[in-house]
Amino acid sequence: MTEETKSQTPPDHLAINPRSPHFDSDVLQRGVGIRFKDRVRTDIEEYCISEGWVRVQAGKTMDRKGQPLTIKLTGAVEAWFEDLGDEPPIAKK
Repeated sequence: MTEETKSQTPPDHLAINPRSPHFDSDVLQRGVGIRFKDRVRTDIEEYCISEGWVRVQAGKTMDRKGQPLTIKLTGAVEAWFEDLGDEPPIAKK
């Protein structure tokens, strides 16, 4: 993969929680679209393309620290930057 192609596709692992080591505000500001099991999802908390999983919030349940509880779902994950128009390069396994 060339350096230009890498900048056109989202990272392999990304989280929206600032406490996570996989959080990247610059990438999130660009807007990342996620397709999980052939369905576009907007409720993804964290994803990993190479391992094939996403984390989504489990209802309105919170843990003892006030963070939402999440569940891990496995399947095909695809990601792309929404700021690149209608036919952006898609990162997938």
